Amino acid sequence: MRILGLDVGDRTIGIAVCDPLGLTAQGITTIKRKSIVLDIEEIEKICKKYAVESIVSGLPKNMNGTVGPQGEKVQRFCDKLKETLELEIHMWDERLTTVAANRAMLEGDLSRSKRKKIVDKIAATFILQGYLDSLGTHL
Repeated sequence: MRILGLDVGDRTIGIAVCDPLGLTAQGITTIKRKSIVLDIEEIEKICKKYAVESIVSGLPKNMNGTVGPQGEKVQRFCDKLKETLELEIHMWDERLTTVAANRAMLEGDLSRSKRKKIVDKIAATFILQGYLDSLGTHL
């Protein structure tokens, strides 16, 4: 059961994938956004490489739980992705994942320039791991 995790932003998309047992998430790359078609092609290549069966995307929400303009953009992107790849896509509340990713990297003593390059990949890992952990509680 391979699941892909996405942290979809305006300029980049962080990508993570879980191990074959669906227990742990690992960040694999960050895609620099070019166009919706090219972005989806890149994700499709990754899905094929890892034999992905479903996708979980972070859904940016306001702190009060509502979905704002950025969340709506992510939902539209995921609708197009689902239409193209024909894979199930789950939305995961991503509030504070970037904050948690930055905190983890600060604790790892990474420089600001290194943090900036990998923050989206780390955020995707946090999104996917949160989703995987939620599945474990229902087994």
